[in-house]
Amino acid sequence: MRSEMRARAREVLEGNWQDGFTIPCKGLYPFQWNWDSGFIALGWGHVNMERAKQELRSLLRGQWSNGFLPHIVFHNEAETYFPGPEVWDVSRSAYAPAARTSGITQPPVLGYVLEQLYEISGESITDFVREVFPALYRWHHYFYTHRDPHQEGLVYICHNWEAGTDNTPVWDSIWAGLDSPQYQLNRRDTQHVDASNRPSNREYQHYIHLVELFKSWNYDDVQIAEKSPFLIQDPLFNALLMRSNEGLIRMGQLLGREAEVAQLQQWQALSKHHFHQKLYCPLQKGYVYYDLRGNRRLNALSSSSFVPLLAGIPPAHVAGEMVSSHLDSGTFSGVGGEFYLCPSFDPSSPFFDPKRYWRGPVWINLNWLIYRGLLRYGFTEVADKLRSDTLDLLEACGFYEYFDPRRHLEPGHFRGYGGNHFSWSAALYLDFINRQPI
Repeated sequence: MRSEMRARAREVLEGNWQDGFTIPCKGLYPFQWNWDSGFIALGWGHVNMERAKQELRSLLRGQWSNGFLPHIVFHNEAETYFPGPEVWDVSRSAYAPAARTSGITQPPVLGYVLEQLYEISGESITDFVREVFPALYRWHHYFYTHRDPHQEGLVYICHNWEAGTDNTPVWDSIWAGLDSPQYQLNRRDTQHVDASNRPSNREYQHYIHLVELFKSWNYDDVQIAEKSPFLIQDPLFNALLMRSNEGLIRMGQLLGREAEVAQLQQWQALSKHHFHQKLYCPLQKGYVYYDLRGNRRLNALSSSSFVPLLAGIPPAHVAGEMVSSHLDSGTFSGVGGEFYLCPSFDPSSPFFDPKRYWRGPVWINLNWLIYRGLLRYGFTEVADKLRSDTLDLLEACGFYEYFDPRRHLEPGHFRGYGGNHFSWSAALYLDFINRQPI
């Protein structure tokens, strides 16, 4: 079974390869996405390291002159996705590159990925590490100099798509206070997959309204920080930035980049000082989101709430409390383990939906991140359970985008949703079965 699935995973990556980069899947996502490419590069690292390198090089061609790295690079032409480059119109920014891109970013996994590719291949990719290190450092420099208005070492996201968790119920309270215009949308996603499993049209109108605001401000970070109705310190985003800091510190030490390493260590210390203090909710026993515009915590738990384990953020006793309360036969696994780990939103919440995108389904990339965080703290039994659940879903259903977390479904009910032959599901399957992380 495993050898057959390994071959199928490679076929998915080969099928989505586009002469220099990998699309998430055909039709639904026909361009290059930022954090997708990070996870995809890891998969390529197990079967074709040259493609892993090309993946990151292609993404970095979309970097802006101020270090910003967008969430989509439109290398190719395609009519199957909305919003396309004409909607983003990033030429309004003086920093935009020649490449066509979006005007927002995504969770910064690349520093971590670079370190993991080095783990896989060692000294043989030192020249590649030396090649891309400056660009990744400039991206982190952008975050701490443009996205941290209070000098806390905690950066904000200004669009829900930057979180990666597009329609999580966490954002519902933000949308409730946002009177977005009733845009006529030219959505393409619902032509490819069941609309009932995707964000609603009203949610999409909020998404596009934010884009229109950023365009009206010429993507100026100062104006966005002052005016954007969506300004959130997200535990997933900041934890991945901190774990990528660790990766870049290690790679920078390898390369002898002393000045950059010193600056990264300074940012990291500041981040670690404020992260737990500001984003941990003792009542919820997990990390939550902070709304800078409303000056309030958004006290809802999602799978993002556990990713701080990956960056070594919680003290050991807090990590134990989180795991026992939510993952080890706790809230997210259900009474008697009725859910596959790890649902993307709290199953005990009335806003939980096991089929609708980030409102409940299991996502392979979040499982992979949480798994590695559990191992970092020595929670091997729960980590093994999470890994087993993840492999069971993939091997039973195939490489879908996301999965129904309920263990007991009615006969004939299929649990794989969204895009099929999905690249990061295939790529991370390869990483799950090819190595046990330290």
